[in-house]
Amino acid sequence: MKVTPTSLPDVLIIEPRVFEDRRGFFMETYHQRRYEQSKIDCIFVQDNFSHSVHGILRGLHYQHKYPQAKLIQVIHGAIFDVAVDIRQDSPTFGKWIGAHISDKNRHQVFVPEGFAHGFCVLSETAGVLYKCTDFYAPDDEGGILWSDPNIGIDWPITDPMLSDKDSQYPCLKDVPRENLPKY
Repeated sequence: MKVTPTSLPDVLIIEPRVFEDRRGFFMETYHQRRYEQSKIDCIFVQDNFSHSVHGILRGLHYQHKYPQAKLIQVIHGAIFDVAVDIRQDSPTFGKWIGAHISDKNRHQVFVPEGFAHGFCVLSETAGVLYKCTDFYAPDDEGGILWSDPNIGIDWPITDPMLSDKDSQYPCLKDVPRENLPKY
């Protein structure tokens, strides 16, 4: 597999090896030893699957007491996947990275603990599978407003469909420091 670092520390783009022939293709979506060799040495404890329609934007989510690293991949369709560094005192605090991932390019994105995560759906529908290093804790969930002008994410859609919760998250500057992960 090919692992490409991004401009944010430890956020990685992963291109698994794909074996393709006239029958279709085969790929390993996760192999613990290979990922450990690429410095992704966390233990995943929960898998989530999200099915969404075009124009949906989910995020930007994080957990502060029970942070989650995530390994994201698209089973069908295409998304624009985003990670934002929200670690207190990080040299890249408030910076973001975005990646187009799809069932065609078969890329994955690794988002470490300490980052807010979100994505928008670019295809008619998209199935997104992601592994997490801690369990979902509803009382611990935090979020950053998707359109925070100080972060300035260049989303490839306009007027996205959001959940009520996602539309009411604060801007990063308005989140109390004690609710942000440490660097």
